[in-house]
Amino acid sequence: MIGYYNYTVILTYMSLVSSVLGIFLALGVGDCGPHPEYAIICLMVSGLCDMFDGKVARTKKNRTETEKKFGIQIDSLCDAICFGLLPSVIGYAVGMRDWVDIPVLVMFPLCAVIRLAYFNVNEEDRQKQTEDVRKVYEGLPVTSVALILPLLYSFHKDIGSDRFPCVYGCALFVIALAFITRFKVKKPSMKTMLSFIGIGVIELIWMLYKTKTK
Repeated sequence: MIGYYNYTVILTYMSLVSSVLGIFLALGVGDCGPHPEYAIICLMVSGLCDMFDGKVARTKKNRTETEKKFGIQIDSLCDAICFGLLPSVIGYAVGMRDWVDIPVLVMFPLCAVIRLAYFNVNEEDRQKQTEDVRKVYEGLPVTSVALILPLLYSFHKDIGSDRFPCVYGCALFVIALAFITRFKVKKPSMKTMLSFIGIGVIELIWMLYKTKTK
């Protein structure tokens, strides 16, 4: 079989599987109606997998240049679905279905793909010059939606079902612009990443609590 199936890419593949499942859940599977809340959880799982896939890959010291390039490409291709397409599908599931919503739902994955392609080109050039780990990102990383959108969704019942699609759409618009805006973002340290996991757990507990109490 073509491709690579060793442990260096397993988390990337798991991230994609989680997001594809999230798309099905958001749109409704079989007789089940849309479940954007489960899709949001899948988004968080994808974010967790993506958080560590690069670190896992770098533990394999004898990676060939082809394996490194494959890792860069497969990571971004999966990210395009996990953090570009899935958030738009969730937007459709929560009520962004008017004609004015369509441009935002299309714009979001487009900006995500543009940023990912830009990152790929620059990362490949950077790795030819140095083997040091990247310390700064340019533009908002697409994986940030795995924290931002679950936090927003946890308040969807407080915001109200009538207003939430508009709020969610505005969030997608701002985040999409941030993907392609030229500004520097420091790559988080392991301590910061662990803090993100803690925040994600709190978000998940809060979201489940709000779902059960209302």
